[in-house]
Amino acid sequence: MSTIIEPEEKQSIIEEPDEQLKIPEILPVLPLRDIVIFPFMIVPLFVSRERSIRAVDQALAENRMILLAAQKDPNNEEPGATDLFEVGTVAIIMRMLKLPDGRIRILVQGISRAKINYMEETQSHLQARIEELKETPPEQNLELEALTRNVRGSLEKAVTLGKNISPELMAIVTTVEDPARLADLAASNLDLKVEDAQSVLETLDVTPRLHRVNELLAKEIEVLTVQQEINTQAKGEIDRSQREFYLRQQLKAIQQELGEGNELAEDIAQYREKMAKAKMPKPVEEEVDRQLKKLERMHPDAAETATLRNWLDIMVALPWSKTSRENLDLKKAEEILDEDHYGLEKVKERIIEALAVRKIKEKPKGSILCLVGPPGVGKTSLGRSIARALNRKFVRLSLGGVHDEAEIRGHRRTYVGAMPGRIVQAVQQAGTHNPLIMLDEIDKVSSDFRGDPSSALLEVLDPEQNFSFRDNYLNVPFDLSNVMFMTTANILDTIQPALRDRMETIRLAGYTEEEKLQIILRHLLPKQMDENGIKPENLHISDQALRDVIARYTREAGLRQLERELGKICRKVARRVAEGDTDQVKVTVKNLHEFLGVPKIEPDEILKHDQVGVATGLAVTATGGDVLFIEAITMKGKGMLQLTGQLGDVMRESAHAAYSYAKARARDLGIDEELFGKTDIHIHIPEGAIPKDGPSAGITMATALVSALSNRSVRNDVAMTGEITLRGDVLPVGGVKEKVLAAHRAQIKKIILPSQNRKDMEDVPKEPQREMEFIFVENVQQVFGEALLPAVSQPKVATNGKNPTRETSKKTGAAKKPKGTVMRSQEKTRNKRK
Repeated sequence: MSTIIEPEEKQSIIEEPDEQLKIPEILPVLPLRDIVIFPFMIVPLFVSRERSIRAVDQALAENRMILLAAQKDPNNEEPGATDLFEVGTVAIIMRMLKLPDGRIRILVQGISRAKINYMEETQSHLQARIEELKETPPEQNLELEALTRNVRGSLEKAVTLGKNISPELMAIVTTVEDPARLADLAASNLDLKVEDAQSVLETLDVTPRLHRVNELLAKEIEVLTVQQEINTQAKGEIDRSQREFYLRQQLKAIQQELGEGNELAEDIAQYREKMAKAKMPKPVEEEVDRQLKKLERMHPDAAETATLRNWLDIMVALPWSKTSRENLDLKKAEEILDEDHYGLEKVKERIIEALAVRKIKEKPKGSILCLVGPPGVGKTSLGRSIARALNRKFVRLSLGGVHDEAEIRGHRRTYVGAMPGRIVQAVQQAGTHNPLIMLDEIDKVSSDFRGDPSSALLEVLDPEQNFSFRDNYLNVPFDLSNVMFMTTANILDTIQPALRDRMETIRLAGYTEEEKLQIILRHLLPKQMDENGIKPENLHISDQALRDVIARYTREAGLRQLERELGKICRKVARRVAEGDTDQVKVTVKNLHEFLGVPKIEPDEILKHDQVGVATGLAVTATGGDVLFIEAITMKGKGMLQLTGQLGDVMRESAHAAYSYAKARARDLGIDEELFGKTDIHIHIPEGAIPKDGPSAGITMATALVSALSNRSVRNDVAMTGEITLRGDVLPVGGVKEKVLAAHRAQIKKIILPSQNRKDMEDVPKEPQREMEFIFVENVQQVFGEALLPAVSQPKVATNGKNPTRETSKKTGAAKKPKGTVMRSQEKTRNKRK
């Protein structure tokens, strides 16, 4: 730094210079950092830069005068003409002292304001052609007198608030008569920024200068006032702490005189009593005892004492040995499950099996059940019902949006506000050692820089490891092997593979219309009537009206929208009852629209007639099965294949495979081979805002593509799913149950499935199997034979000698006949269409 005010001589002193001093037009320039020198100030400066030292030497060699100009940027080591403010102060060097480290120390006194007209940058130092600035003589008036008094009063007030101004300087302030000198003196003793001090220096008119100084003084007084309040408050806190300590010491002495024990000793005795009742494992008991001995040596008011007490409170509150007596009566457990949920036979069977194993073996290592299905099918409520059937405490943990590993493992005690992880908290909340903990929405766990909660769950959900789960907060092993864990998810794709491998997956695909009707009659309708205060004598809904609610007002795998529609009916009935109408309201098909409005879904809106280039496919989403339409159209072009509808990479590859197959087998399919060279094909899947991916739409895209190229219509009552290869083989797909239920809700009568998916029909409910026809194919040409109508004057498509097999409504001796000997109720309809 080139120029610094000496700390011990920071105050400015004013002396009147000799009036006969004549200021030359050209003077050497000394750049200043972080300070502005005012006229008549005497200030010591340190000079360290070479150019600045040479400027001082030049001034001493001539007339001892030098121009002091402040830098705009204090970090600039080599300032030029544009880096300095235009207005500076002409000063005279009174003394100079060379220091051993090469720097020099000078004592300067300001003489007059000056303006830089032209700056010369010589090789040795800066020098400028200057113009002396004369102050405008002030007019003596009331405003000037008031401003002078305000400035003096503000300086005195600043001193009383703690401003470091020497008494000698305050004596000068009270005696100086010149308002201009008073303004400069006040500005020089305030801790001003360079810009504020420079604005005072550049103001030649005395009255505006006093105004500016008065404003800066007022701001300084506000800062000093706040600073004094902070100091007073801090001092008060210290005094209060000392007073409390003194009173506590007196209280302790009084208690000792009265023979009473202190509070900390009583708490420690209670902790030891609770520790004995908790029946902790020996290693845990030793750690708690060690911490209690540590607590005895602590001061009661220490911050660490409160942290240790919180840890001890949790340790003695955990159910180390307390368990709830399980219900091992298989029939009673089955009755409870049937009472709470209709259907879901596979899940109930699995729970009864686990209960049977537990009845035979004392401590079996059961697997973790993961219930996977669309929203609203009853995954969470099923967990609560299982806990009731087993007579276990039920605790639900929602993992949706959890992205911090500490949420599972807990925080270390060193952190302020540390607490155990959610697993330990759930066990503490249950109050028993063997609750049923449901980890809800495990597929929505995310990770970030704070860790991956899925990795922490690996230990929790592994029966081989969780007997010694170590929470970061407890820092002792806790046995989770007696806890029964269940998880729920909408999809499995987002679950970490290692975590998914530790769980046994049970799929809940959704409900058929008959199942939904029974659930309404047994659970949903009584629940909604009770919640809305409706009694059976107030409302009656016919079964056909309920079927209409299912089919025409909702289309979902679960039951949430259906329950909302029933709630809407109950609320309208509740209003009539509240208005005094006590007659029973009978809801039928005819008046259903009065309660729910216009039907949202029409049964025949899927496809009303056969169309060219439009095929019906089946897909599985996070909300269950769904029906999708694949459209293909041809246009003049150069043989390009365009795909739209926000398709994923796998789906795009399936479309290209279907296109290549159609191009290679064009003659067999009755397609003009020249079309591929002069025709562009556009395949589109509607609802473009929804991303789509997967190989199961392969045969659907192939059917739409061949239909558009051969101008053959696709049957509107046929839906299909299956993966296609370049050879035309149809490979198996997943989610058959969900897809069949979606087609059943859409009132589709015939489904084409890969032959290897025949085994999955065991999971499909009986109702769709009775009402629908299932055709199992091995080759895509069989798909074309079933889905495409014959073109006019065109031969029928060959099937390579293989006939598709069919399954109809009758499960015993289900008919598998070659083409032409089909047993199904829909055959008449098909003959009419032909």
